[in-house]
Amino acid sequence: MIRRSLLRLAAAAAIAAPLGLASFSASAAGIPGAPAPFDKGGVRVALIVYLSGGDYYQNYEAGVKRQADELGIELRSFQGRQKPDEEREQIRQAINLGVDGIIIAGGKGEAVSDVVQEAIDAGITVVAQNITLPQKEVVVIDQDESKQLDLVLGQAVKDNGDAFKAGYIYVEGFPALDKRDVAWKAFKAAHPKVEQLAQWGAVDDTPAETVANQTAATLRAKPDINVILAPWDEFARGAKIAVDEAGLSDRIKIYSVDVSTSDIQAIREPGSPWVATSAVSASGTGAAALRAVALARTGELKDTRVLLPPTLITQTFLNDNDVKNEEELNAKLPGFDLKDQVTASWIAKGVTN
Repeated sequence: MIRRSLLRLAAAAAIAAPLGLASFSASAAGIPGAPAPFDKGGVRVALIVYLSGGDYYQNYEAGVKRQADELGIELRSFQGRQKPDEEREQIRQAINLGVDGIIIAGGKGEAVSDVVQEAIDAGITVVAQNITLPQKEVVVIDQDESKQLDLVLGQAVKDNGDAFKAGYIYVEGFPALDKRDVAWKAFKAAHPKVEQLAQWGAVDDTPAETVANQTAATLRAKPDINVILAPWDEFARGAKIAVDEAGLSDRIKIYSVDVSTSDIQAIREPGSPWVATSAVSASGTGAAALRAVALARTGELKDTRVLLPPTLITQTFLNDNDVKNEEELNAKLPGFDLKDQVTASWIAKGVTN
């Protein structure tokens, strides 16, 4: 099973092109009644994704593309391989292409802040998620990370009481994970009977594969672990592989953050130890980021920080509602699609061709 996971993730990573994936998507007609420049169309946006091997950013990109199509925006996507130098070059390419907006999803802020400033100086709207940038002009798309962890930890207490023995999967240096780590530390302080027995984790081209091997070794060394907190779904996938292969699915429960179609399928497997996750829709977040660019260009964006609300998703809910994929989750879980976030009346109308 670990071998199959490696092959699947490696194949996904291999899809990523060196720097730019394609020319701009075809321009669509403007939106009647929309404010300039969307009344005439021709707005160009670049999407730059730092991580490309996981489902989250694939779904995020799909949300950006879908919203771009609906608003008649010409979109060019760049996919990275966790290389700051490549991300710098991609931002420079976007500037040279004369885009109106750049969405930066992930990365190391200190490595790209100077080229981000070049984009701002060129009059380009910059929207960022999962990357810390110093410029006040940058529109930040953020998830309520503390609430995400609070939701799933509340479920962990409901399922296991307040005296469980935890294994914690975490890697420092990634803004979303670091914010979730703050919430985990606060939870432990408020629940002194919860004992963290071990911490491990990795962020590389195949995080689930690496974490699966780490988890297997950790469970051999710390057999009393009965709850695994995995604040990224790639971590949870790896943990599930290890727990399943060790035959421990009946006594270890996995709690995570983020969700995708493959996560839903893994959570719904009979006897799955992965019992709950807390998430903000990846595709919905991507669409919201694109809408933030649009509203910034029209002058309608009220705040440069957009905080998106998370939702608790349990194995029971998925089974009771027969949810098979993220599309069905968006339809069946009220508010999960985020369509009411970062929007305006003209955006809901979309393009009429």
